[in-house]
Amino acid sequence: MTVRLGSFGIWSREALWTGADAADAATELEEIGLGTLWLGGASGTLQVPERLLDATTTLTVATGIVSIWETAADDLAAAYRRVTERHPDERLLVGIGNSHSLLVNSRGGSYDRPVARTIAFLDLLDVPKEHRALAALGPRMLGIAAERTLGTHPYLTTPEHTAQARALLGKDVLIAPEQGVVLEADPAKARELARGALRMYLALENYTNNFRRLGFTDEDLADGGSDRLIDALFAWGTDEAVAARLREHLDAGADHVCAQIITADPDTLPRAEWRRLAAVL
Repeated sequence: MTVRLGSFGIWSREALWTGADAADAATELEEIGLGTLWLGGASGTLQVPERLLDATTTLTVATGIVSIWETAADDLAAAYRRVTERHPDERLLVGIGNSHSLLVNSRGGSYDRPVARTIAFLDLLDVPKEHRALAALGPRMLGIAAERTLGTHPYLTTPEHTAQARALLGKDVLIAPEQGVVLEADPAKARELARGALRMYLALENYTNNFRRLGFTDEDLADGGSDRLIDALFAWGTDEAVAARLREHLDAGADHVCAQIITADPDTLPRAEWRRLAAVL
């Protein structure tokens, strides 16, 4: 069996799920029908996913992602076995990825040969293929995801990228993109929030290279991102317009879409916005 993701879920930084309200927030996601939670920047210990699984009965928890530079494959596999022995009900998906040279090197690592490193990590990762996924953007990494895992979890992409990935990978490979969401109908306010969320990613080559593959130019990448880039990467507008953008990914071939809600307070779980989004999906 494989994990059950459903059509829509939520992407949220793992660091936000360590407080006293985490269990209640996870239960709320379950109750409103957003039945999969993707944890960004996840620790390979899988302690946070385990606590959230403890607190819920049907919620699926996925890591989006655990960095292969910060966790040993054997340690991640041991954590997976610990959690799934406690929760053998197919609710954990281990998403991994090769992060970014700027981040890895700034933390004392040595980012080198990321494709070879990813393949070697997967060789050692004793987690069933149907319970692991790989963050991938370009054709080579997408191919590895298809061959070695359940599928791919692309981050900061567009429905056009989803369509390209589906054409490349065929019909039987999971495609579960993240989609940034701003529940704001005023264009200036929405784009300001989106630019704030995008800023750090414009310094990361994996993303900027992918933007260029999608047809964006250096001019689009300058000064915090052009309106064209912002509007392509982030769903904003009325609640109904945002829901329509999420469905564009499904129409383009995605199996599941996880919405990352962008607000003016990035350090608080946006529970009211989750409820608004769930009401129109």
